[in-house]
Amino acid sequence: MSKRAKAFKYILFIVVVVVIIGLIVYLFPVVRNLSTPEGQLEFKNHVASMDIIGYLALFGLQFAQIFLIIIPGEPIEVLAGMCYGGIGGLIFITISVFITTTIVFFAVRKFGRRFVYSFCSKEKIDKIENSKLFKNPKKIEFIMLILFLIPGTPKDLIVYIAGLLPLKPIRFILISTFARIPSVISSTFAGSNLVAGNWQFSVIIYAVTFLIVGIIIFIINRFDKDKTAQEAMKIMK
Repeated sequence: MSKRAKAFKYILFIVVVVVIIGLIVYLFPVVRNLSTPEGQLEFKNHVASMDIIGYLALFGLQFAQIFLIIIPGEPIEVLAGMCYGGIGGLIFITISVFITTTIVFFAVRKFGRRFVYSFCSKEKIDKIENSKLFKNPKKIEFIMLILFLIPGTPKDLIVYIAGLLPLKPIRFILISTFARIPSVISSTFAGSNLVAGNWQFSVIIYAVTFLIVGIIIFIINRFDKDKTAQEAMKIMK
């Protein structure tokens, strides 16, 4: 990674951290009172008063989260749910992910490996790119679907790697956007219920979502005779 790329990455990371801290400080006085109807109303009024600035700030955080890789996405998704509701937050995050994924994917196609190495480990990228499994055009889309569906996989790293793999741009962008929805739903609806004071229901949402995803993964593994998904997960570690 070049010194200029390192400097840019660190500066952007610092900016994101400052913005997050600023949002926490700005919203803390009302967040601590979310258990009361008055506090919930005050929070909604705070969000409404931010207008377009609120959308831009949240989109900037989402963009930086995917762009920098090292920032977890769940807190931003929960915040989106708190600000715009379960459905509104889901729509906002889905659109943000679609835009950011498109930008990163085509940036990799345009600038190649040097661009990727500026944000990801060269050894990690080479290991994945050179594996026979990820070079297989017949299996690569199935692999991407599984990796984006499973909670805990490095989805933002995969976005960078995808630009180097034999993938059709539109198909990959759609897969990477919509396969995230189960985990995004759990986060945005959890955030929405936190605002409503339903702390227990937020936990239940996470539990049900992970159960559903677990069942889907079990079914896929049951019929995945070549153990493609398991092999892909091992390579990603």
